[in-house]
Amino acid sequence: MAQRALEEHSLASHDFTEDERTLSVGQDRPIRISTGHRILHHDGKCSRPHGHNYSVTVSVTGTLTEDGWVVDKGDITDIVSDWDHRFLLERGDPLIEAFDASGDSDAVVVLDHPPTAEVMSLVLEQRLRRGLPDSVSDVTVEVQETGELAAGAPQ
Repeated sequence: MAQRALEEHSLASHDFTEDERTLSVGQDRPIRISTGHRILHHDGKCSRPHGHNYSVTVSVTGTLTEDGWVVDKGDITDIVSDWDHRFLLERGDPLIEAFDASGDSDAVVVLDHPPTAEVMSLVLEQRLRRGLPDSVSDVTVEVQETGELAAGAPQ
């Protein structure tokens, strides 16, 4: 009887590495990071240094590892959390020099583009693709800046 129950719940001789699955992290409980930024060439209030408590959700598609998962959730949260309590600035922003002069250069993340939620989601996707195993075929990231504003890849 126990053998039959075991057989009903197993994938007899199935190769896990052939099927793709998607791991979603943060759908009901997003990864939260507190990050400062400013949009250097903006005409509005976003040109001033300020910060947000961002909510980040990540979906990773790939084939299963021998451990039975697409990727370790901790690998995802480690990469996203690198930006927690940092200040994101666009290359060329004079604040970069101010942080350097104050001895806080390690608190700055320099981006090649304005640190908008759209750019943040794209850069995080690129960082995750580089930092995760080759078995990963797709990564999408949504960055929610406020209750009204979220950015990510089109659905």
